[in-house]
Amino acid sequence: MNFTKGHGSKNDFICFADPDGQIELTAEQVRFLCDRRAGIGADGILRAVRLKHIPPAQLPAELFAQDPDTWFMDYRNADGTMAEMCGNGLRVFTRFLIDSGLTEGPTVNVATRAGMRSGRILADGSVEASLGKVTLGTPDSVTIVAGGRRFSGTPADVGNPHAVCFTTGIAQINITKQPSWLPPKAFPNGVNVEFVEDLGPGKLNLRVHERGSGETLACGTGVVAAAAVAATRWPEPVQIVEVNVPGGTLYVRFFAGNAYLIGPAVLTFSGAL
Repeated sequence: MNFTKGHGSKNDFICFADPDGQIELTAEQVRFLCDRRAGIGADGILRAVRLKHIPPAQLPAELFAQDPDTWFMDYRNADGTMAEMCGNGLRVFTRFLIDSGLTEGPTVNVATRAGMRSGRILADGSVEASLGKVTLGTPDSVTIVAGGRRFSGTPADVGNPHAVCFTTGIAQINITKQPSWLPPKAFPNGVNVEFVEDLGPGKLNLRVHERGSGETLACGTGVVAAAAVAATRWPEPVQIVEVNVPGGTLYVRFFAGNAYLIGPAVLTFSGAL
């Protein structure tokens, strides 16, 4: 298997092309590949496969009308589980498709389990991912338990589930283990949890525990979820939100009801396994 390693603000992925759907990785194989000592090492895997090779049961209805040769981003978490969406993954996937000659840029339409999305290479070399509309739940309607502490959280859906918790001293929160939540039925398929410091209109600090991957240095959809919830707290509308994560800085742009994630997407090396 030929692969390329890439990252978006140090949220890293193993990318490989499988246009004809011939390499269906098992959960065990995904865990091996993502193992940072025994395998290649990554937060997740991005398989580029044609839409027609994905079982219909895994697809939202809107994709049935798409060109069957559309590139599909088959994303797997490091623990082998399947995920609906990955924001930084979409940005790295866009870079991988274009740089590998699998498609032409600067804009690429990509099918995902959350529906159609797109990535675009910007003039400065950064990559913008269109992540659609963010659906917010009732503010502070869930309780997140992490490191022996309780936090009020707001549900947010960016194609995948999030709980956004505003607090202080996020560097001291112990998130080595998967946080739990109340009520349990709030997130039946698990949840990504963001711990956020509000630095004033347009600027946030963030740490995240990703469902299926643990703490990562950046989470694209988590950054968007946090920015969307924060925007409801600020007195005036904000079109660009700067979000600082352990892996760097990402930007969220809101336009016409949609969210766009902007930041670096870098391919670091290729190899064969």
